[in-house]
Amino acid sequence: MRSRDSALTGFHRPAAARGRWLVFGATFFWGTSATLARFIFHDLHVAPLDAVELRLAISVLLLAPWIYRRDRAHFLPRRADFAYFVVLGVAGVAAVQVSYYTSVANLGVGLAILVQYLAPTLIVLYDWARGRRARAATVTALGGALAGIALLVGGVDQRALHATLGQWAVAFSSAVFFAFYVVYSKRALDRYPPMPVLLHTFSIALMALLLVHPPGRILSAHYGPGTWALFGVLGVFSALVPFTLFYTGLRFLAPAEAGIIATIEPVVAVLSSAFFLGEGLRPLQWLGAVLVLAAAIIASRSRPSEPPAAGPP
Repeated sequence: MRSRDSALTGFHRPAAARGRWLVFGATFFWGTSATLARFIFHDLHVAPLDAVELRLAISVLLLAPWIYRRDRAHFLPRRADFAYFVVLGVAGVAAVQVSYYTSVANLGVGLAILVQYLAPTLIVLYDWARGRRARAATVTALGGALAGIALLVGGVDQRALHATLGQWAVAFSSAVFFAFYVVYSKRALDRYPPMPVLLHTFSIALMALLLVHPPGRILSAHYGPGTWALFGVLGVFSALVPFTLFYTGLRFLAPAEAGIIATIEPVVAVLSSAFFLGEGLRPLQWLGAVLVLAAAIIASRSRPSEPPAAGPP
């Protein structure tokens, strides 16, 4: 029995290490593309919903022919899984992106990031409600990540001082939707390869957004060729590439660990803003970055064994 356990541990450790690096890669693209998104919103005056809808559309247009040629068996979801993908696409992908960008508009980027990254805490609480005890290292990592993000995002945006109760509710819903998205995705990733999961969820999310934000609104904005080129970059490097990396990494990790590692995204976003936009970091922000990175390392070392068994959350 001991030799069998050792063999299992030796098998899963490389897979878990690969999963962590893949999730870290996703946060790198999300964080750096956040600087581009900020430029598009503030300097080019692009509506957030336009950017969300277009990056999903670009991803679907690139994914669909590739999967049709390379993995036709998974080009369409199984009939028994269709309702599941509708829930994941609408309550996961679409709801996360819309609630997050709405909270950015209402509360500012800093508070929006801080509130959304309450999601790993919600995942741990969900596991606890299902009878899984959180390890001390996981709780420590959560505390360090939350404290670090709070230091990173700095002071409260003036818009938050005048936010309504409904606007705060939308902001906190982004954390709930993100936690749901991470946990609920595990079932799909145990049945399908990551890229077909991405195609199905992005397609359904796009169709849901088209119902509430018709493409005519985007066309009426008369964006120039340069802006459309930036939409293409955003679609590839803020959606297609990072979500593929995240889904692939999530196959090898527990949802709580993946969520904690994903809190590196604000660190990357702040550092990329400092590098590309010349925004200096205050000492407390550097301390926050160190706390988040330490939290990710603790989370990575706290679960060396195999991820939880597959099954509906």
